[in-house]
Amino acid sequence: MKKALTLTAILGLSLAIPAARAQQPKPTSGAAGSAAELPIQKSVEAYLRNLYAFGADTVVKAGVPKEFGVEGLLEVDIEVKFGENQQTGKVYVTKDGKFMFRGEVSDLSKDPVAENRAKIQMKDAPSIGDSKAPITLVEFSDFECPVCRSLHDALRGMLPNYPQVRVVFKDFPLDQIHPWARTAAIAGRCAYQQDPKAFWKMYDLIYDNQDIISAESAWGKMTEFAGQSGINVDDFKGCMASPAAGAAVDASKANGIELEVGSTPTIFVNGRRVVGADSRLIEQYIHYELDQRKAAKDSNKN
Repeated sequence: MKKALTLTAILGLSLAIPAARAQQPKPTSGAAGSAAELPIQKSVEAYLRNLYAFGADTVVKAGVPKEFGVEGLLEVDIEVKFGENQQTGKVYVTKDGKFMFRGEVSDLSKDPVAENRAKIQMKDAPSIGDSKAPITLVEFSDFECPVCRSLHDALRGMLPNYPQVRVVFKDFPLDQIHPWARTAAIAGRCAYQQDPKAFWKMYDLIYDNQDIISAESAWGKMTEFAGQSGINVDDFKGCMASPAAGAAVDASKANGIELEVGSTPTIFVNGRRVVGADSRLIEQYIHYELDQRKAAKDSNKN
């Protein structure tokens, strides 16, 4: 089986990447072993290489340690690369370089869910469901991503059971690894601009036919799907050729980067992050929100 790298390796879990895990873009920074490396960088690289038995065919790079607001700790960006598989993560190191830990550092004085909700930009994004629904599921996705298709299939079976959920779609095409993802994202945006309901027909058509779309056939397939979605094909072609739809896709992706989306699909359920097509976790978050609202309603009655 082909060796694959995943962020869980750096977080101390596993090197194997399950089929239903999210897809990640390739990092763009340089290779390991630059002459300007600091002792802490070299120590971190050596420690991770030894801990995970990374051989000479695996590149391990620690970035320049940086302050991040916690006294006595430095944040270090990590890149691990094996062949075409690349992944990034973070570790934290004491300033004296003696101790390192993996995981997340959370500011307990802040509500991370509220922070996420405040950052998500939903204006002019395709949505389906009651605009006043108590739960909003925001999906950052890539039309060429196989795991995103798995999420699409899971949501199609799940959402009829939850009329309390509104779904908002956000484009996050991984251009580095998916050659026709951006074309599909622009097509979805053009369908949305003509008729918001037509977007969701395109959404289904693209995912349902993902296996037969290629970089060479993408334009023709998108035009075909546009016709099947009931929109004006000539107007659609004009939109596809204009810069406006591409700019909207870029803005959506920039919003994802602001939210530290690094792989697709990434979902936010009322601000709670889910990475990958984990339908059970999505339902857990939905049930939690519904239970909280029921408890609050019951409390008000008393």
